[in-house]
Amino acid sequence: MSHYLDPTDKQYTRVYKSETPEILKAFNEFNAAVFAPEGPELSLKVRELIAVAVGITTQCVYCIEAHSKNAAAAGATEKELAETAWVAAAIRAGGGFAHGRLAFKFTEGAAAEHTH
Repeated sequence: MSHYLDPTDKQYTRVYKSETPEILKAFNEFNAAVFAPEGPELSLKVRELIAVAVGITTQCVYCIEAHSKNAAAAGATEKELAETAWVAAAIRAGGGFAHGRLAFKFTEGAAAEHTH
């Protein structure tokens, strides 16, 4: 496959529709509320940029594509998209740093145990 998104992937939404229609309906309503043109406080552009950062962080190419396009349509510039990507990169790196400390926590005293 030469691309990550197979246009036929959406056909599998039929499983959600047939097997869990009430959950799909609730999810679609929730998603529509989150990305309503007028939010309670944050502009649609800001909410879409947050979604881009989350998509980058979770490495969901579908989210990155959809929300980058939505952010641009809401007025986001390439510079804002670039800054959004850097925010996501910083958070991912920070997570690695913070969780890396657990290696020390989980092995604290282990070196002393191996010398005896």
